[in-house]
Amino acid sequence: MNFGERLKLLRDEKDLTQQDLADYLGVGRPTIAGYETKGKQPDHEKLIKLANYFNVSVDFLLGQADIRNSADHIKYAVKDDKELAEFWDAMKERESLQILFKQAKNLDDKDIKQMIRIIKAIEDEESNE
Repeated sequence: MNFGERLKLLRDEKDLTQQDLADYLGVGRPTIAGYETKGKQPDHEKLIKLANYFNVSVDFLLGQADIRNSADHIKYAVKDDKELAEFWDAMKERESLQILFKQAKNLDDKDIKQMIRIIKAIEDEESNE
């Protein structure tokens, strides 16, 4: 998928019109139409704003990655370990760990599993005290 296809997909998922998105970005509706159908791309600032709004990485938005964000990357990495997957599901929304999760985008699956195991060990130790 290219940028325009990804943008339309994300916009449709949030049930937004092109005008809704245009208003959010401070551009005209034809600009959004150009992004979606004519191969145009936003400037860096608007690209970052879109990625943050849709909670996806810029790489996903540009069609360079299929994993939407760090949380999806971690979920994929631990999917074959039931205990880690359940632990991840229970803690992925914790604000105190969000910065740590963002750092996982550059880690391979083995390192992500190790990171989650360490966090789980700390959690387990604290609950036993």
